[in-house]
Amino acid sequence: MNKELILTVLVLLVANFAKAQNLNDTLMIDEVIVTGYKTEIARKLVPISVSQISKQSIENSGETNILPAISALSPGVFVTERNILGFGVATGSAGSITIRGISSSPNTSTLILIDGHPQYQGIFGHPLPDAYVASDVEKVEVIRGPASILYGSNAMSGVMNIITKKQNKDGFTANLGASYGSYNTQKYNGTVGYKKNKISIFASLNHDQTDGIRDNTDFNITNGYTKIGYRINDNFSLTGDFNIAKFNANDNGPVYAEEPQPFNINILRGKTALSLENKHNKVEGALKLYHNFGKHDLSDGWYSTDHNSGTMLYQTLSLFKGNKLTAGVDAKQFGGIGNIGKAADSLILVNELAAYTYMQQNLFQKLLLSAGLRIENNEIYGNELVPMAGLNYYPTDKTTIKSSVSKGFRSPTIMEMYLFAPNPELKPEYLWNYEIGWLQQFFGGRLNTELTVFMAQAENIIQVTGQYPNVIRENVGKFTNKGIETSMKLKATGDLFLQVNYSYLNLSKALIAAPEHQINLSADYTYKILNANLSVQHIQNLYTSVIPEKKQSYTLLNLRISANIFKKANIFVSGNNLLNQKYEINYGYPMPEINFTGGFNLKF
Repeated sequence: MNKELILTVLVLLVANFAKAQNLNDTLMIDEVIVTGYKTEIARKLVPISVSQISKQSIENSGETNILPAISALSPGVFVTERNILGFGVATGSAGSITIRGISSSPNTSTLILIDGHPQYQGIFGHPLPDAYVASDVEKVEVIRGPASILYGSNAMSGVMNIITKKQNKDGFTANLGASYGSYNTQKYNGTVGYKKNKISIFASLNHDQTDGIRDNTDFNITNGYTKIGYRINDNFSLTGDFNIAKFNANDNGPVYAEEPQPFNINILRGKTALSLENKHNKVEGALKLYHNFGKHDLSDGWYSTDHNSGTMLYQTLSLFKGNKLTAGVDAKQFGGIGNIGKAADSLILVNELAAYTYMQQNLFQKLLLSAGLRIENNEIYGNELVPMAGLNYYPTDKTTIKSSVSKGFRSPTIMEMYLFAPNPELKPEYLWNYEIGWLQQFFGGRLNTELTVFMAQAENIIQVTGQYPNVIRENVGKFTNKGIETSMKLKATGDLFLQVNYSYLNLSKALIAAPEHQINLSADYTYKILNANLSVQHIQNLYTSVIPEKKQSYTLLNLRISANIFKKANIFVSGNNLLNQKYEINYGYPMPEINFTGGFNLKF
């Protein structure tokens, strides 16, 4: 608590000092982001570490689900997989997201956003990774490190904001695509867009299916999405969207089991949101309403319905030159009914209310001070104080040195408090993150580099204690993670684009899904009508199990070649795991060996 009070005082002192300044903000804006500041701001003006993944990079990866592409294109991020398609849920599932060695089971430490709206299951508190399809995505922004100052609970390790497509040009557009590959893997997708005057519409429909790499590991999903926008005038716009995903998966259990352990999941997930945005010369912000809902029916007898709903209101304004102040209020409710055998049970709901302020002040055109404070109230455990402070220094217009200290936290889920090894007296998990980074541009902006060093110290981690059947969850865990992240983006020629990232993790204790060394390389080359994308991923010392201790090291080589045979038609073929590596990410679930896919895309 002393540390929190000291940092809170620091935040208030910085804020008061910044208010006394009145200087021009002439810093160059080179790369626009959203998640770091709620409203648009250049990446170099954000004191925390942010990765931006473009639509083109996602398309070149050939991934139909967005999470594997994020894992390969952002340093310090690792996503578990167990099949050629499908992550699954419950025991043995994949899709766990680890940022800087910080994760949980189920995955409740990384917050997924869609256009700024939180996405997680109301009872277990985790996102549903199978629902995030690449065809709907315009870009992805990843905050590597706590973002609880702006987004509250579940943003303890970081945030992934999936920004969806919208129709920007007047008229009608359409895309159709299909592919077929190893293990009878089929993928179909279609999108349409329309814009006239003040109205824009974007809609998509996707279907993926596979027989799986082993018996009884088949998977299929159908996902539909619609987004409608209306520009009221030059200052106000209204956007509404709706998404529904239905998927079914079979799991035959780990290979080390003496007998097969068949398990089936049948899940329906949906979300809808409405946003009213305003943008003036010195003031901008939004009012956002969102509602996530779902139904889970598992073959072990578990059945649940849940929801996660909320309201977000925030405004950013410039009090004077060189200053930006953001203030906001969040209100949300999550919960549902979960039981074995579909027996009737009471509805469990939890309410949270938060208020926050975040300010940046430019000093002498070389320094940028950032400070913020959030107060979160949970009706179960009470209040949580979340401060943050940062400093950016610009020795040249191509160089940024930045540092920050921030707190992240995660509220206990309904599952942890009331269902399995329950303890309604649980307190939030929290961590303190300290980092310093260096951003540098070379050769007129053709080469962009980033280097970050960080340390994260966590306490109050929720763990199961005792011996079965006398077990309970308690706030007894702690850890310290240290590491280095570096990335490079190079526009070598007009036809060749390179991306490289590397991360090193030093963990205070063994952790699943957090490789010690991770290197990702992507090379994209275009020659006339041909495009080739080569990607290499090397993973060193990845724990797939702690008891028994199991480690994996492997190198994956993937190649995708496409050709624009007509102006509106593209065909492609891709080969994955071309080195035919035999490896596991989830213990007992071997990953696909060498496999191939071919398909086409049509544009209208």
